[in-house]
Amino acid sequence: MDGAERSGLRERTRRAVRAELAELALSLFVERGYEETTVEDIAAAAGLSKRSFFRYFPAKEDVVFGDVEDLADQVADAVRARPAGEAPWAVLRAVLREWEGRIHAARRDPATLRLIESTPALRARLNLRRDGMRERITAALLDRPGDGLDAFTADLLTACAAAAVDAAGREWLRGDGTADRGELVDRAFTLLAPAP
Repeated sequence: MDGAERSGLRERTRRAVRAELAELALSLFVERGYEETTVEDIAAAAGLSKRSFFRYFPAKEDVVFGDVEDLADQVADAVRARPAGEAPWAVLRAVLREWEGRIHAARRDPATLRLIESTPALRARLNLRRDGMRERITAALLDRPGDGLDAFTADLLTACAAAAVDAAGREWLRGDGTADRGELVDRAFTLLAPAP
């Protein structure tokens, strides 16, 4: 096995451990409560030391949102890859509709979403992560050739698109996860569509 293969194996192992820790932590948070569950509890349940936990996540809050950074970069890349000449709102709608399933998977099930909504530290971290994702997507819109967008318009369109996805998620949660999230996203984008 050469160096590149070893590096790839290490990264896959790291991702697997992160995913396992995240699932374990989320189940503990839902069962016991976020504030009542310590990093030591999570580490012990996973058979790790507290120090090992912090090799995978910088803070307890991050265990809930660990894969959001990668997802943000992938969504931004998808925005850049859309056909030249496509209107910016259409780009955002197509990309976020296509990625809605993965975005939803990153936010987990209704129990986890309720946990996030009811825990101030998690809501604050979610808002911070959302801001980072919007910044990446705004930058990707500005990188597209030929759109002629200024920073204000790109930022506004991205914020509106994020509001559409967020509103669809809240409606899905109100219905206990029974509604079609993709249809909710389409409906939100239609209602918010800028005038031609």
